[in-house]
Amino acid sequence: MRISHEATYQALYVQSRGALNRELVACLRTGRALRVPRSRARKRGDGMVTPEVMISRRPAEAADRAVPGHWEGDLIIGLDSSAIGTLVERTTRFTTLLHLPRMDGHGTEPRVKNGPALAGRGAESVRDAIASTIATLPEQLRRSLTWDRGKEMAQHAQLRIDTGIQVYFADPNSPWQRGTNENTNGLLRQYFPKGADLSRWNRDELDAVAATLNSRPRKTLGWKHPPKPSTIS
Repeated sequence: MRISHEATYQALYVQSRGALNRELVACLRTGRALRVPRSRARKRGDGMVTPEVMISRRPAEAADRAVPGHWEGDLIIGLDSSAIGTLVERTTRFTTLLHLPRMDGHGTEPRVKNGPALAGRGAESVRDAIASTIATLPEQLRRSLTWDRGKEMAQHAQLRIDTGIQVYFADPNSPWQRGTNENTNGLLRQYFPKGADLSRWNRDELDAVAATLNSRPRKTLGWKHPPKPSTIS
């Protein structure tokens, strides 16, 4: 008899409420008390994703991690649409965090249709944050960036022009295609718990968290920590 992983997960949750007992939640690293089956995940429009930027077009060297310079990225979302951007290099697992502060007028001015996202996680803010980070990297480490289908990457074409990095998108409902980033985001939730206002962390504090994570030995690296980009040839 075969039992799917979804059935196993559901068996662990309290059937009447669809949630874990409080005692069990305290044992979870993620603190995630609810589970939503992948089939019920919210669908988003992806008109910005064209065939030439699909992950299937990404160079093979990115898939086998043979050559450094291929990154995965995403946003960690917090209270009131606050967010922190994450970038992880696939070969070395080096992580850097993007500061996305709220814009002037957030919480005091009404939302403007087609206006800037005052929460700080809009397409322009994310593009500028990635570009400023990519600009600090050696040229050989600016090969590609793989993201999910979030609307925050709507200006990916301009990002490619500004930085020279090729941007690719994962297939729908396929988080494993960005597994390195997904795993890293899980580790970062120890520092930025769900439900927290992520705007309260400043640039220096984000750098400190990234430095802590980058000094952490990794089993996949033979219990060494990720090397700094400046040391990668």
